[in-house]
Amino acid sequence: MSSALADRLADVDARIADAARAAGRDLAGITRIVVTKFHPASLVRDLHALGVRDVGENRQQELTAKRDELASLLDLRWHFIGQAQTNKARAVRAAADVVHSVDRSRIADALDAVGSGDPLDVLLQVNLTDDTGRGGVAPGEVEALTAHVAGLASLRVRGVMAVAPLDEDPAHAFERLRRSADVVRTVVPEATWISAGMTGDFPEAIAMGATHLRIGSAITGPRPVRG
Repeated sequence: MSSALADRLADVDARIADAARAAGRDLAGITRIVVTKFHPASLVRDLHALGVRDVGENRQQELTAKRDELASLLDLRWHFIGQAQTNKARAVRAAADVVHSVDRSRIADALDAVGSGDPLDVLLQVNLTDDTGRGGVAPGEVEALTAHVAGLASLRVRGVMAVAPLDEDPAHAFERLRRSADVVRTVVPEATWISAGMTGDFPEAIAMGATHLRIGSAITGPRPVRG
């Protein structure tokens, strides 16, 4: 295992603790998800040895392959944070413990249709831009989507997720996300999760109430060159 990996993880965790302290928040209420996109399963194994228990993937194929390869690590929690597609709902559901990207009723229905056993934890992805082509439900449609998903027997609404626009102060964007989170809780009071904040903006996300941070390169290092 690379000592640099341990150092990067410790550095990010210290910065998370600093941001939580500055925001007057309890660190225990913040979950750090390490995004391992394009990195090998061996890196996830190294992270697990360092105490990481929450990992995130953007692509279904990569999520499925890594979870299969690391099936012996029973206490890992796998987060699917990429754009969900209805034709991959069964594969996503089989590999993910949490899906962060439910942004329309068709995706929710597809995930519900292949469900069995324990409910699947899902977050509603909110689009914080004016670009309707980007992933996420429009803020004005959050309440209706929440009601729809809450009515599906095999899904459990946990909260909201968003990516801050690149051309805006992330604090302002995350403040709008927090308002969407408030709307979700009017329908599902226990849906308290806010998945927000990545390598470049997690302190702002923590200040605005984020409970789940999705941090990649600051911990994993540069992505491997893909052939």
